[in-house]
Amino acid sequence: MMKFEELLEFDKDLKTLLKRYRTLNDDLQVVKTILQKKPEERPPFSFRIDNLSIETCVIKVKKIACKALKGRGVNSGLRLVYAHFTADQRIVFIELYHKSDKENEDRQRILNNFK
Repeated sequence: MMKFEELLEFDKDLKTLLKRYRTLNDDLQVVKTILQKKPEERPPFSFRIDNLSIETCVIKVKKIACKALKGRGVNSGLRLVYAHFTADQRIVFIELYHKSDKENEDRQRILNNFK
């Protein structure tokens, strides 16, 4: 059984985005259900973030279905970054953002938490 954890910064991201996207908690439950079965990268929906110079497997999900973004489906523009620890059966949510708010993941946040 996969265990899910969240960084404090992720919690802040989520609280901020919940003001705009009320269904986000439900949407994340759907993502967790999928990650229980297939936590590894699955292009084109998700891919590993390379060139971090760390052992941890960090994956960015590009396609998250958000019910609050009607008509957009999985092309909602929301991005989820998480670390996958295969041996521990554990996933740590690192960052959640909308692509209109920022271009890319916060590499410094990843490095600060997973060296």
